[in-house]
Amino acid sequence: MFLKRSKSIVGLDIGSHAVKAVELTQVGSDYVLTEYGQTQIYSEGSISDAIAELMSSCRFRTKRVVTAVSGKSVIVRYLNLVQMSDDELKNAIRFEADKYIPFDVDEVVLDCQKLDDAAGAVGIDSGQENEMRVLLVACKRSLVEDHFTLLNGLGLQPEIIDVDAFALGNAYEFMNQLGDNFADDEKVVALIDIGANKTNINIVRGNTSFFTREIYLGGDDFTGGISKKLNIDLHEAEALKRDPGDQLEDAKESVYPYIDDLGNEIRLSFDYYENQFDREVDEVYLSGGGARLMFLEEALEKIFEKKTALWNPIEYLKSSDRVDRDLLEENASQLAIAVGLASRLRAA
Repeated sequence: MFLKRSKSIVGLDIGSHAVKAVELTQVGSDYVLTEYGQTQIYSEGSISDAIAELMSSCRFRTKRVVTAVSGKSVIVRYLNLVQMSDDELKNAIRFEADKYIPFDVDEVVLDCQKLDDAAGAVGIDSGQENEMRVLLVACKRSLVEDHFTLLNGLGLQPEIIDVDAFALGNAYEFMNQLGDNFADDEKVVALIDIGANKTNINIVRGNTSFFTREIYLGGDDFTGGISKKLNIDLHEAEALKRDPGDQLEDAKESVYPYIDDLGNEIRLSFDYYENQFDREVDEVYLSGGGARLMFLEEALEKIFEKKTALWNPIEYLKSSDRVDRDLLEENASQLAIAVGLASRLRAA
């Protein structure tokens, strides 16, 4: 089916409860989803086994993978610096980083990128035309090395190690590209990915990220709330959360306090962005396994008082015949980060 000129990469999203993998293949100017799979992680010590199982059970064309890190060992900062060249920025960033990260600079891997001032950077908006906006990312070196060791030990070839929140933004940009939906530079969208034990936020204007944050609340808190309120074990609570049936009202009553906590934390992030940039968040797109809770959209829309919808990160993505499209669509909301990681194929 594919010519030799085609190239592939696997976006490997290693979560706390599941590993998800999406393989993209570029043929000419087209991008095709050529394989997909996911498997459960049953304990922290079984992550390697889960990845190995997934890679062996799926028919991936490549061992090249893009994955991501997250958590408290990853620091993201948006800086306003005086205008300088790329070479000058590379030389200055270690000095600047020391002011903003809580680790010794020698203990971290650093990266930085100039952001698009035209999309509404603080320096331009405030009339300080000699400033530029820079994204600084620092990750503890030990975390990056552990990632490489894990993947190399499984015979995989790590091409890029990204950050979860940025993968989320890349998926959004990629879908806009595939759907010929040229991003409105003035439209502000909050991408909210609700995982098992944390929620990623990326607020983008056009295709430029202006704010990211991790909140340590997620689907496990919803499950725990049901378990506690209804006095059932976690396995039963998880099943009830996924399909409440005639216990829908019980599930709502059990989960709403946790939705309120999460929604209020997210709204604080909106408030921070809106105060910093004097622009409101226009729409909210939800993804992640925790976002599959059937009444979550409605509950969060009431908290945010903004249009809130479950987002399909594969909506415009073609898939090969060997991929079960129905299964893919059923799990689509969980695949935003994996798709964003695989979309780095465009720059590979």
